[in-house]
Amino acid sequence: MIPFIAQIIFWTSVATLFYVYVGYPLLVWLVGVLRPLAVKKSEFAPTVTILITAYNEEKAIRAKIENTLKLDYPKEKLEILVASDGSTDKTDEIVKEFAAQGVKLFRQEGRMGKTFTQNKAVEQSNGEIILFSDATTNYQTDVLITILPNFADETIGCVAGKLIYVDETDSGVGKGAKSYWNYETFIKESESRACSLIGASGCLYAVRKSAYQPMYPEACSDFLICTVIYRQGLRSIYEPNAICTEETNRQTQKEFQMRVRVIGQTFTDLWRNREMMNPFRHGFYAVELISHKVLRYAVPLFLALIFISSAILDFYSNLFVGFFVVQILFYLAAFAAWLFERKGKKLGILAMPLYFVLANLASLIGFYKFLSGERYAKWEPIRETGF
Repeated sequence: MIPFIAQIIFWTSVATLFYVYVGYPLLVWLVGVLRPLAVKKSEFAPTVTILITAYNEEKAIRAKIENTLKLDYPKEKLEILVASDGSTDKTDEIVKEFAAQGVKLFRQEGRMGKTFTQNKAVEQSNGEIILFSDATTNYQTDVLITILPNFADETIGCVAGKLIYVDETDSGVGKGAKSYWNYETFIKESESRACSLIGASGCLYAVRKSAYQPMYPEACSDFLICTVIYRQGLRSIYEPNAICTEETNRQTQKEFQMRVRVIGQTFTDLWRNREMMNPFRHGFYAVELISHKVLRYAVPLFLALIFISSAILDFYSNLFVGFFVVQILFYLAAFAAWLFERKGKKLGILAMPLYFVLANLASLIGFYKFLSGERYAKWEPIRETGF
């Protein structure tokens, strides 16, 4: 009886992992190919507010504003608004230096958090379209003229651009982050064609101001915004030609802290909007939420079940001895990569098992923090040049 139950647990868990990492991407790609939802693009030149949310970004904010001022778009239709969430460094003073060039400062007193600050800043904005940006992100000059024609389609409420991670140091964590993001980008492209995005990259996404609704302070706003949009009968789509770049984290600890925070926020969003995961009411959007988020974040559970069940089955089959040994070697490779990184050595192929373990450990810790009631409204700078 024990071997039978252990085998059911093992193969069910393996099948679930296969679906999460291979099956779902293929499913959403296939739906997008067989039943693509078109976007009726045409010339569209509305007033635009570029909203840059910042907390203690004195190292990055000047370059960010200079980059934004170079965007190819009529100046009379462009508003640049920096929302400072109670910054205590020179961020606000630097922003004020650009006042003569039309750059505006909105200061939120009391350090209320990124989402709360965004909510208040949107109220102060004048653009028909609000483009949200991080202070550490660089845009290509044509980003507006590539992203805006999508809004000529009245069924589109949010458009996300393409983030390209850069890492001049070629760090192991950077390699892992870039590989992971390339994989995520493929899924985003497919979700956009098949139904709607379920999340955007916080450094580049645009929303109709008329469709923006204030979100609770602890929300992961760039994830929740797509659900806010979808509830109004609008879609969120991906525009691969609207490109921005940002430096990756180079240290495991910083990447881990960032992922724990984001995952903890996302668990809160999923729980508070759990009715959206009913396929009978919300169709394929619910399938996307369950497959891309809930099951992805549940991977540590299935990894643990595979490890334990294969250990038990070692006593009954040489096949499972092999499965167990492969797992041990994989986790040892991740541990070795962590040690190498601490000593400043290049990781090479070991970067992938390290990042896989890091991402899934972050899911586990993020879930624990969610269950324990810890919520994230405020944020701390994590990257070397920003938050």
